[in-house]
Amino acid sequence: MRAVSDGASGLKSDARRQDLLRVRGRSVAWVPPLVLLVGIVVVDFYTSRDFRVLSWIVLVPGIAAAICGVRGTAVFAVLAPATYVAADALLPHQYQAGLPDLVLAGIGGVLATAACVVRVRGERRMVHIQDVAATIRRTVLRPLPPGWGGLEHAAVYLAADSEARVGGDFYDIQIGLHGTRVILGDVQGKGLGAVEVAAALLGTFREAGYHEPDLATVALRLEERLQRHVLMREALGREECDRFATAVLINFSDRQPEAVEAVVLGHDCPLVVGPDGVRRLPPGHGLPLGMAELDPRGELFPVLHARLRPGETLLLTTDGVTEARDGEGTFYPLADDLVAAVAADPGIVRPRRLVAFVREHTLRHCGGHLADDTTVFAVRRSAGAGKGGGNGDGNGRSRG
Repeated sequence: MRAVSDGASGLKSDARRQDLLRVRGRSVAWVPPLVLLVGIVVVDFYTSRDFRVLSWIVLVPGIAAAICGVRGTAVFAVLAPATYVAADALLPHQYQAGLPDLVLAGIGGVLATAACVVRVRGERRMVHIQDVAATIRRTVLRPLPPGWGGLEHAAVYLAADSEARVGGDFYDIQIGLHGTRVILGDVQGKGLGAVEVAAALLGTFREAGYHEPDLATVALRLEERLQRHVLMREALGREECDRFATAVLINFSDRQPEAVEAVVLGHDCPLVVGPDGVRRLPPGHGLPLGMAELDPRGELFPVLHARLRPGETLLLTTDGVTEARDGEGTFYPLADDLVAAVAADPGIVRPRRLVAFVREHTLRHCGGHLADDTTVFAVRRSAGAGKGGGNGDGNGRSRG
């Protein structure tokens, strides 16, 4: 398991692969096949005629094909038969292996070089696919500047599949005309279909979160967007099942620096982690996005109001954390773990440290085997934020 992080990536797979075979910046991928070549010759000279190992030289290009580039493999494909000829010629005639083993070494070198070409092309293709996936992820989960929206924040994304780069988890912070809005969500399902839904919901959130005065209206816009997206997919014949998403919306108002509003849509309630302990936001759940027709009362998006004291951090997670299991099937006790951690070190409530703690302990609890993609997102007001109109320009308009 690994956390997927943003970063520059290129198309040269050789450079990435050989990072594991470098000493002080220089490639040493050629060392193992060369040692094997020399070892075979030495062993052959020091053994009797009944135990000839010189024909094993055919293994050398094969080893090079697995760890070297195409050029390096080609060098060993030529060097191996040449060494065979030289070593065999030094022996008395009656001990020489002769032409058959030389042909075997030559054919082995050609096949090894061809296999290396195929392997390198496959590596380059995989790196290209990973680059495309990383670009998609940066587009969906855009990088957030430090202190964005007057909030101190930190996030980490863990993929259940070690090769995955994108998934249905999403989060964002949007500065708006009526405060700073935060979202964290988890789309049902996996694959590109879930990524499309996450991208659609994030695009709607960034617009509605900026313009709409009420958090419940933002949630309504998200509900409508998901329904339209599913209808379009069904019309195209691409939607194979009902699609929904759980989410949490948070509003940090400029006018109430010690209060937050929240709409919880089928998601785990955020935890408030502070120096004095850990508590959950008040209960009052709405249905997941995409399930509006299941609410006969029409109370789709209840808005929760809570006090957030200075120094307290909101911790939002997807179900990859709360549903992480150990070898005995026990779920990870996130709240209890945090209570003990805060009691031992109140400084852990800072978003960056809090996210790192949850990440480490989640992976430790499940032995590194996550059953689902996992996002950990922590936010709190920056020191002095929310005083005197925090995000506005004095005329009720946001600078973001």
